[in-house]
Amino acid sequence: QVQLVESGGGRVQPGGSLRLSCEASGNTYNIAIMGWYRQAPNKTRELVGSVSYGGSFHVVDSVKDRFTISRDVGKNTVLLQMNNLKPEDTAVYYCKATQYQQDYWGQGTQVTVSS
Repeated sequence: QVQLVESGGGRVQPGGSLRLSCEASGNTYNIAIMGWYRQAPNKTRELVGSVSYGGSFHVVDSVKDRFTISRDVGKNTVLLQMNNLKPEDTAVYYCKATQYQQDYWGQGTQVTVSS
């Protein structure tokens, strides 16, 4: 079992920045992929970005010029740096880890972008 705990969410004005952190604990051996998803009100959950154990990363086109994803394998942590935030980035952000084709989710952290 893998447990995931997200942190770093909050409320920020448009144009601001936040950094989300997700730490994995429990049986963290061979977590192949860690990533971030988000779910806005009345919308389906969508991928934001992911990074593999080897460091290959992917960020979706809609945010790739503003968001950066990184992973510290030694610390079992994945980070999401979000810059120039927009109101449409408002959502609950979830961390996901994939291990032996099993997905684990965090509880989510709220990001609100509003003036």
